[in-house]
Amino acid sequence: MSSNAPALAGAGHPDSKTGARRGATLAFAVQGLSVAAVYTTVPAVTEHLRLTPLLTTATMVAVALTAGGGSFLGLAAIRRAGAVATMRGAMLTAAAALVLIGRASGEATVISAYILFGLAVGALDVGVNTRAAAIERAYGRSIFGSFYTAWSVGGVVAALVTAGVARLEWPVAAGLSVQAGIVLILAVFMRTHVLPSSSGLSDTFAQPPLGRGLWLRLIPFGLVLFVVYVVDSAVSAWSAVYLRQTLAASLTVAPLAYAAYQAATVVGRAATDRLVQRFGAVVVVHTAALLVAGALAGMAAAPSWTLAVLAAGAVGLGASVLAPLCLAAAARLRPAAAEVVLARLNLFNYVGVITGGAVSGLLGSTGRFRLAYAVPAALALLLLAAARHFALPPGPARTQYGAPADRAAPPPLG
Repeated sequence: MSSNAPALAGAGHPDSKTGARRGATLAFAVQGLSVAAVYTTVPAVTEHLRLTPLLTTATMVAVALTAGGGSFLGLAAIRRAGAVATMRGAMLTAAAALVLIGRASGEATVISAYILFGLAVGALDVGVNTRAAAIERAYGRSIFGSFYTAWSVGGVVAALVTAGVARLEWPVAAGLSVQAGIVLILAVFMRTHVLPSSSGLSDTFAQPPLGRGLWLRLIPFGLVLFVVYVVDSAVSAWSAVYLRQTLAASLTVAPLAYAAYQAATVVGRAATDRLVQRFGAVVVVHTAALLVAGALAGMAAAPSWTLAVLAAGAVGLGASVLAPLCLAAAARLRPAAAEVVLARLNLFNYVGVITGGAVSGLLGSTGRFRLAYAVPAALALLLLAAARHFALPPGPARTQYGAPADRAAPPPLG
């Protein structure tokens, strides 16, 4: 349904919410696919251009840094053109960056292409989360889990495409061009849907003062996002290199750890709602933290690539529930300014990506990749201290989200 459909996009029409949700789901899938396309082709790009391990590490850190800058560009674009236009522009830019990475002929050109990708994915990140917050408010319940499930599905598809291209012995340029083509096709199908005006929502948003007290309440959620993205960066950005360099996996096998990680996140996020409703958010977060810590330790000690792939899947199963629960809980702190809260909270994930990517890459470049997974395993235990903050506060919010009266559960995620 297009934005120029005169009646269907009107205020209060149920199809506008459904169409907006479909469009945001598509955008999340594109983001997951784009990120996976870059991370799973790092070994092939490194070998093709004969990049040094230190330069590869610095480049991946630069991607995270520029993604942080891209998020601020995305915020500016959202205020000027809206979230949907920002997402579409970022998707097209990401597709162009993927092609440029594959066709780069030297260090300077590939670094420039990676930086362009970082800016694009940062803008896309803030765009999809801002749009998701608006759609969530229109629905009256948290639906972040379903969006992040689409993100994971996109990652699985990209990882499998990378593995298939390597199996066919195509050059890395051809593989990344295929990934870029998928992004372009999905971008073409993006449509603008006007959310019901009765919800008081729009693609643009003001920035009301949030107060120091709110920022203090955000610290536990910021800690969770930081740790989650340290872990995510260690697995996403470096698992293919780890399998290739430390466990002697082939280029065909190397992307499978990332594929297993993302496939497990699909399962975890699909089950989150039922788990939370049955056991409560605090128990789910506790269990997820212990699973992540144990699986990372297993990945660090894996004697073969087969066990490393299985351990990566277990990491994804535990880590998958944490970011959606975190974003949903943080958005409830100030519902009228959820977009602003989430945009600011989003900065913690870039700090985590930078930290995880830098530490894992530096340890890997010195031949200590196993330690690169042992350190985040210990860090994951910090999540146990933040779990209690995920309990749904008593009062109208619990009734609105349908949580059991005797259980501290967050809103449904699907």
